[in-house]
Amino acid sequence: MSSANFDLVVIGAGPGGYVCAFRAAQLGLKVALIDKRAALGGTCLNVGCIPSKALLHTTEHLVWAQHHAADSGIKLGSVEVDLAVLMKKKDTVVTKLTGGVAQLAKGRKVTVITGTASFTSATALEVKGEKETTTLTAKHFVIATGSTPVELPFLKFDGQTVVSSDHAIAFTEVPRKLVVVGGGAIGLELGSVWARLGSDVTVVEFLPKIVAMFDDDIVRNFTRLLTKQGLKIETGAKVTGYAKGVLTAEREGKPLEFSADKVLVAVGRRPYADGLGLDKAGVELDDKQRIKVDAQLRTSAKHIRAIGDVVAGPMLAHKAEEDGVAVAEWIAGKHGHINWDLVPAVVYTNPEVSSVGLGEDAAKAAGIAVNVGRFNFAANGRAIAADATDGYVKIIADAKTDKILGAQILGHGAGELISEVVTHMEYGGSAEDLGRTIHAHPTMSEAVKEAGLAVSKSAIHSL
Repeated sequence: MSSANFDLVVIGAGPGGYVCAFRAAQLGLKVALIDKRAALGGTCLNVGCIPSKALLHTTEHLVWAQHHAADSGIKLGSVEVDLAVLMKKKDTVVTKLTGGVAQLAKGRKVTVITGTASFTSATALEVKGEKETTTLTAKHFVIATGSTPVELPFLKFDGQTVVSSDHAIAFTEVPRKLVVVGGGAIGLELGSVWARLGSDVTVVEFLPKIVAMFDDDIVRNFTRLLTKQGLKIETGAKVTGYAKGVLTAEREGKPLEFSADKVLVAVGRRPYADGLGLDKAGVELDDKQRIKVDAQLRTSAKHIRAIGDVVAGPMLAHKAEEDGVAVAEWIAGKHGHINWDLVPAVVYTNPEVSSVGLGEDAAKAAGIAVNVGRFNFAANGRAIAADATDGYVKIIADAKTDKILGAQILGHGAGELISEVVTHMEYGGSAEDLGRTIHAHPTMSEAVKEAGLAVSKSAIHSL
């Protein structure tokens, strides 16, 4: 058994953990980064955000070639899918990015240790690797172990028929009938991938609408567009079981049945701190098994902090990254900053949906007087030229001050477009500020500008 001492030990090398380690190293700390995977990047890079986006990107090209190329005067022969090559391309993307993280760790002199970590006391932990166990001590620890898919008690993952998102990014053949349990981002994204590849996809959601955090009008139009693409969407349906190729559910007491070769359970993720020995470190959990933290992400053991999916807040990679940067800066005696109210959310289907801040429905439910500006992509020159006219931009602003309170976007590239709204909101900008910011023409982003103008009924390109 070997041992070593560090200024900071980070447990978990996902976006939160490796970013925290890198920022701490930039600030002069001696840092160790631990992960059970040899490939750094955590769930996001290995089996989550990145591989799913690679599949989404490739299958968007497929749909264009099959259904839209001819409309643009491009004649193609038979368009076929080689699933093995498609998956190899996805794996190549993953390998490139995880390799890049490893190079960054090496360049910043971060000590990377592969193995399973567990606290043995408040100031030490053991890392069990394949060949040896290492004991580490440190002045500070950061827990960044992320999350894992929620498993339903009556739909246990078997990796073959009932699967999680980890499995659904790596099918070796296209399912004839795929039922997705859960109408959130993960379920809709992977459902879209396999529908584009030829699977008969049904999404079964317990709540009255999919992507429940979005405004009703956004969800209504989004649902219509997904249905047009071939996805069958069943809302208000409670899943009860799966047997002999049939998923059973009920709606208002009436039984429902859905044939399925594979069932993707995508009902959310849970914090993952299993086996860390938190009790030995004096780290407490809340009633949802998240690690309790204060405003600077310190746990009940003050020299141990926790970030990302293991603490309260949205389970999003970019939120974890910001947690990691701020924690590294606090530990180094700097002034870390996080604005948890301005974490954007994106569903990477086509079209995408994105949001930040307060939605129109939530504002009205809270009794907040707002003005709403809306601009359709159908009136945007770049969108028309790119055959991307579905959807619109909504800006929600305080009725008295015009301060932007939130935004929601349904449309092509919505995940990119939301960022400029976040930027204006970060400094407390108004809808007028957004509307008077010069945007290049022709761009999709002009729809964001026009929506800002529309808050005061000043949009130029709509009545």
